Formats: sequence, structure tokens, C-alpha cells
Amino acid sequence: MGKGFYISKTVGIVGIVLAAGALATITALPVVYSQEKSKNNEVKSTDPTMAPSNEPWDQWRLPQTLSPKIYNITLWPRLQPDPTGLYIFTGLSSLVFRCVEKTNLILIHSNKLNMTKHPTLIGLGGKPAPTIESIVMHTKTQYMAIHLKEELTAGESYELYTEFLGELSDDLGGFYRSEYYENGIKKVVATTQMQATDARKAFPCFDEPAMKAVFHITLNHDPATVALSNGVVIDEVNITVDDTLVTRTTFAPTEVMSTYLLAFIVSDFIFIEQNIENLQIRIFARQEAINAGQGEYALSVTGPILKFFEKYYNVPYPLPKSDQIALPDFNTGAMENWGLITYRETALLYDEEISSNENKERIITVISHELAHQWFGNLVTVRWWNDLWLNEGFATYVEYLGADEAEPDWNIKDLIVLNDVHKVFAIDALASSHPLSSKEEEIQRPEQITEMFDTISYSKGASVLRMLSTFLTEKVFTQGLQTYLDHFKFNNTVYTDLWEHLQKAVDSSGTTLPKTVQEIMDRWILQMGFPVVTINTATGQITQEHFLLDPETKPDSGLYQFHGQKKKQYNPYTGCYRKLVSLNITVIFTDTTGLTMMMKTGNAYLMFSRLQDSIPVINRAQIIDDAFNLAKAGIIEMTLALRTTLFLASETEYMPWESALDNLDYFYLMFDRTEVYGPMQTYIGNQVKNLFDYFTRLTNWEDVPPGHTDQYNQVNALRVACSTGLEACTTLVKTWFQQWMENPNVNPIKANLRSAVYCSAIAAGGEEEWNFAWEMFEKATVASEKDKLRAAMACATEPWLLNRYLKYTLDPEKIRKQDATSTIISIASNVVGQPLAWDFVRANWEYIFNEYGGKSYLFPNLISGVTNRFSTPFELEQVCDLPNNCYIYLTVILYSRNLYLNVS
Repeated sequence: MGKGFYISKTVGIVGIVLAAGALATITALPVVYSQEKSKNNEVKSTDPTMAPSNEPWDQWRLPQTLSPKIYNITLWPRLQPDPTGLYIFTGLSSLVFRCVEKTNLILIHSNKLNMTKHPTLIGLGGKPAPTIESIVMHTKTQYMAIHLKEELTAGESYELYTEFLGELSDDLGGFYRSEYYENGIKKVVATTQMQATDARKAFPCFDEPAMKAVFHITLNHDPATVALSNGVVIDEVNITVDDTLVTRTTFAPTEVMSTYLLAFIVSDFIFIEQNIENLQIRIFARQEAINAGQGEYALSVTGPILKFFEKYYNVPYPLPKSDQIALPDFNTGAMENWGLITYRETALLYDEEISSNENKERIITVISHELAHQWFGNLVTVRWWNDLWLNEGFATYVEYLGADEAEPDWNIKDLIVLNDVHKVFAIDALASSHPLSSKEEEIQRPEQITEMFDTISYSKGASVLRMLSTFLTEKVFTQGLQTYLDHFKFNNTVYTDLWEHLQKAVDSSGTTLPKTVQEIMDRWILQMGFPVVTINTATGQITQEHFLLDPETKPDSGLYQFHGQKKKQYNPYTGCYRKLVSLNITVIFTDTTGLTMMMKTGNAYLMFSRLQDSIPVINRAQIIDDAFNLAKAGIIEMTLALRTTLFLASETEYMPWESALDNLDYFYLMFDRTEVYGPMQTYIGNQVKNLFDYFTRLTNWEDVPPGHTDQYNQVNALRVACSTGLEACTTLVKTWFQQWMENPNVNPIKANLRSAVYCSAIAAGGEEEWNFAWEMFEKATVASEKDKLRAAMACATEPWLLNRYLKYTLDPEKIRKQDATSTIISIASNVVGQPLAWDFVRANWEYIFNEYGGKSYLFPNLISGVTNRFSTPFELEQVCDLPNNCYIYLTVILYSRNLYLNVS
């Protein structure tokens, strides 16, 4: 899966046939859904609050008694509502499975599906199947339990046939609907998001990654629409089903694969395509977007990236096609469904005139990330979600390599330091961090699986794999990777399988390591955190310890500090208090791995002056980040960290500036409501003035700088200069915005600068500017432009405008569900909007929690975002008072503010 929802940095401070027999029991579809909700044919339900037992249906993991082999799935989504307003889909499934151990129970996942016909079971080995005794739906554990009168025979194969009905809801999970307007006409898309545990919402299945099978998919759909799935179309015919004309589209069977990688979509989208060495590559999107050329960039880079990964993995792309589709409503950034990758529009569509350089980088890195998964994750899949970090961390690391192949002039590989290494340092330095890998038994429930999709899995996973590749050498690393993929293709693994293949590569290369690959890497995988290394240059003594932003908050104590009070660490899942393991970290010194190092000579700290003259740019950025983190931890004085920003007055490179600004954000969060804010603004304004003048001379704000990161720094110069009150900057942005308001059909603002300009102009303006931005937002047809305007409207300084905007997030007709939480976060990032957003979230807690509480990224980021400025015991108590065990989401809150909430 691609990384979570995306907020621009520049706003930061700111089918199927259902045969006639299959449908015989459904004579009135408009009413069947409500009927089936209250009555299932001989299917009982259980109380979801019943106490757990040792029975298999009360366990969160499937028993290993049955093994799926082939699914034949037929689905018919209705893209028009029934008389009650519901959108539904009907389906049938024929599942062939093998009995591994004799049992009289078939346990299969099924969530929010109504059985419209009693399931049937037949034997495929010449013997009749046991008779079904009863069927019970266990809603808590999301199982359909089929109890048999006799036992299944080990080694024999059977076929389970089910017919079912479900709601095509707008909840962004399973088989769901996405809505949009085109030329004033409402359009509906039926689409999917199965990862991690939502395939069971589309059809009954063994919904675990190790339960791989072959899938035969057929879709029934309106003849005016097109159907897509993982496989290529092998048959398409118009038929009449239940007096309705439909197109039946049948797809080629998939390779052996996991349920979470399935996808099927019905829409009236169109596509552009190219063929590279008999591989069909297609980009699908809304007709308006494709006709406007917004898919061209994605099409141009997909082929080169695919070819790069074929070479990198030394494995041909395993499928005959690669479809990518941009969806108006999508929970995360993208999803690596095998052969049919789904994206948010902002992660796939690019408009040369409107989209920014940052949008372009976002597109290429997300495409690279998802294409990397087609091998690593899809061809070879982790056995269980506790090893998610290997899947996502690896794709995050190599996304930079694939992007570099397609855009070699960008020097994009260096940006992993800012985007991932530095970012995860701030989280892994918390006592509330967690190891990359957990035991399987610790990750059981869907919500626990959801928690694994976090910055630790993605960014720390990428960072340690980058480190591993560096000290092994890329040649040895790729050799081990290639034998790993070849050996485990179409199968499942645990992370130590990769270590074994890397060790073989090390041994065959003659490389000598102080310890085995597994011994080295287990210290990074099985333990949280990272070390701080101290070198006494007078004695040569080197020491290390676990780096924590508050050293008094020791994870190995099982306690955390709350202003002098010791409180036990409470796990809201189990109702138990937990004790964390102690650390024993081995350090491998390599170049630019991101290990934090501070050099001391007695009591005198090494000072970094004239940084830009003597130290490479990537290390200049690293020194700044290290200094601030060391200061937050009390290892060095904060004044020393602040002195590393003195050289910014003559710095024109992006990475040091971005590192400094990222760290100074903390000061803004802490001090923008205090008397310190004025002097701080003055200081930052003085530092940025030369950078603003530099780009004035270089581009006069009319030209785009030639370098990739230079374009980013131009944006930084404008944004910071305006936010600190530089008159020349404020005049510039107000003039541009006013020109646009006077002629809405011609936007004079350069694409790269729009986020910064929109925000600054709206902040300096009032209702007129805000209403104009809203009007342009509603008219915008390019997703990236809508995102820029949506974020910028949060920059308003009038509380009533921000409160009105907050209410808009409750209305999907105004703010899409996929964007609601990020909009609230944007408002909370505004010092005026933060208390308004916090009160709004608490006042609407039930709605927000029900809508977004189970989403992998949306809710955790919301809680973190609206509490970003919290720095007092009173504010912490407010967080603790939140209902519904919100603690499970609080992993990045209140760091280095003498306030800690360290829970699982």
C-alpha cells in the first residue's frame, strides 16, 4: 500500500453473470436487502459482545485445517440506488478447498454479507460431502461457521457454494462506491480496497495473506460501463439477467495470490495505453481527466520503472498487463492490487499547467512504490501482518531507486533522508515507539493489523533496509534479494527468510561481517529505538545508549513520567499493564546511515560554522536534525542547536533549509501563542530574506528554477518570507491573488508556488478571498489543484470562517470523506484554528470515530494533528478524557514536551 493521505509540504506550517438459477430466489431486488438484513435463510447470528471462548470461531486466526485452492466469484454491483436509497451488490462464490486435517467445521470469513441462499457443499474426490448441520454468523470475529454432521476427510477436496448480498456503501473499504460529478451528471464507481481485512466484505473467503489461491472473477455490469479486475478480459457478452440487460465480463484466472490483493472495478472511465515488449500498460481515470492529458506523465514513467524492477529483481514482470486507475474516493495513497493498482487522483494524475513539481514527485514515487510491490509483496508475500514492515519498508526504500531510473536528473535518492530517516527519528525516539516486527500472536484483531500501517513500518523499515544495503553493498544486497524472490515466488515468507538469502549472498561474495546478517539486523527489527553515540575525542572512548527525547522515560521500566508522577503503562486492548523489554543495540558504522552521533571534547561541544563551505549538503541537513534532537533530549544545549541555523542566511540548498524548517516547526507549535513568537518571527525573517532575494534575482518569481530541489527551495523562500511578514513577499502574493480574483479564468500564479501563495493570500485576506477560493475549489477538475485550495482555506484567520469550514467536513457533498480528516488537520495547524478544531472533534466525536476510526491512516493522523500544540498537563488530561479507547491511536503526541502518553 502506498503511503497515507498526503498533505503538501508547502502548506505544512500552514462482474458476472448471476445465472437464472442463481437469481431464482431474488424476485424483488429493491426490497431484498432490507429483508435479508432482518432474516437470513437458516443462518443464525451471534451476540458480538459474548465472552470469548476456546472455540475456533472465537479466535481471530483461522485454523489450519482447510486450504483454499480456487475461487469462482461472480459479482453484480448496482450503480443506481434501490427505492430505499441503498446501493447493493449481489454475488455468488464457488470455492474449491482441500481438507488438510479432518474436521467437522468450515470456518470462513464473512463480514456484512447476507446469505440469500443456503450454502451447499459437494465432494470432489468421488465421495459425497458431509451434510451441513447448521450455519452461524459470528459478527465479532467476522466468521461464517458451517457445522457439519460428519467430518471432512483429510487430503480430499470439496466445493463450497454461496450466494450473498451486500451493501455497496461509501465507507472506502471492501467493495464500495465512489461518487463524482462530470458535466453536471452524478457518476458512480464500484471499486475495492481489500487490504488488510476487507475482502471478506466482498465475498466469503479465507481472508489471511498466507491463504493464497487462484481467483476466477466475473462481473455483471451496465453495458455503458467497463469492468476491470486483476486478470485480462477473456470474454465479454451482453445478456439479460432478471429482465435487466447487462454486460458479462469474464477475466482470466489470476496467479496464486492473497485475498487482499484482489480488485474489481466498474465505471465509465476511459484509458490511455502503450505496449512495451508485449506488456500492456494502461492508465484509467475519469473521462474529463484523461481527455485533459492528466494520465500522460504516469504512462510515460510506468514502463521505465517496470523495466528497472525487472532488472533489479532479475524476475520478469509476472503478469500480461499493468493497469493503474485514479479514483475520486480512496482511503490511502494507493494500493498494489496485482495487475490493477488503485490510486487517489492526486497520486496518479498530473496536469502540466496546474500540478506542481511536488505533485510530480509524489506521483512518480507512489507509482514506483506500488510497482515494487508487484514482486515484493505480491509475488512473494509476508505470512502474517506482524511482518508488514518488510513489505512496506522495502517498497518505501526502493521507490526512490525506481523513481531515480525514470527521472535521473532529480537526484531523488538523497531525499529519503528528509522524507523517511529524519521523519522516523522523531517517532522512534519516543518511549511509545515499537519494534518493527512483533510476534504473530500479538497482532490478531483487524484494528491491531491496522495499527501496523504506521511510520515505523514504512519509514524505519526503509531506513534500516537502506542501511543494510549500504554496509552489505548494493551488489550483495540485490543478489540475496534475487535468490529470495526466485525461491519463494507465489509463496509466503517471514522476514528471517530474507536474512538467510542475504547471508548466502554475503558468504558467496567473500565479504566478512562481525556477525551474521540476522544477528546484526535483529537488533534493529526486534527492538524499538536507535542509539546515540558519544565519542570522547580526548580519550578515544566510544559509548552508546538508547536515544530518547526524554531520557527519564525509559521503555524498560514499564513506567512513564507525568510531571513527577509515575504511572503504569496501560494497554486498553487487554486491560493489562505491560512491561517493555530492555535494549541491547549493536551499531554498524556506515556512511550516511542516519545514526545520530555527537562528538565531545570534555565540556566543549564541537561547533559547526561555515557548514555550507566544508560539509556535503546531505550531511549539513543531518547535522541540523541531529543537533535539534540532541537538544530536545537534553544532551546538548538548545542554544547550540539553534546556532546551526545561523548559516542559513547564506544557504541556498534545499536539504539544510528543509531540515531546519522541519525542526523549527516544533518551536512554532510551542511558542506561537507566547511572547517568544515575535522575536522568533524576526529571527527567521532575517534568515530567510537572503534566500528570498536569491530567488528574486535568479527567477524574478516568473521562472522555474532548473533543479528539482531548487524548485522546492524557491517555494520555501516564498512561504517562509510571507509567513514572517516580509513586505515584498506579502505584496507579491496579494497582487497575484487579486489578479486571479479579477479574472478567474486566468490564474497568474505559477503551479509550484500556488500552495504557498493561496495560503498567504487567504491568511492576509478575509471573507471575499475565502469565498473565492471555495468557488475555485468547487470548479477545479484537477485533483492536485483542489487539494491546494482545500488546504489553503485552512489558513484563514477569521474564526467564523474556520468554524464554517469545519462544519463542511461533515458533509461529503462538500468535502469528500477521504479528505475530511486531513482538512481538519490543516485547520488545526493554524494557530487560530487549533482550538476550534479540537472543540469540533470532541463535539462530533461519535460521528468522526464511527466514520474514520477503523481507517489505517485517517484517524491516527487526526488525533495527532489536532493535539500538535498541546504542551500542558491540562491539555494532556483533555486527551486522556477522549472516549472509545482513543489511546490506541496516540503514538506521536506530545513528544519532548515533558508530557508522555506511552500506551500500546
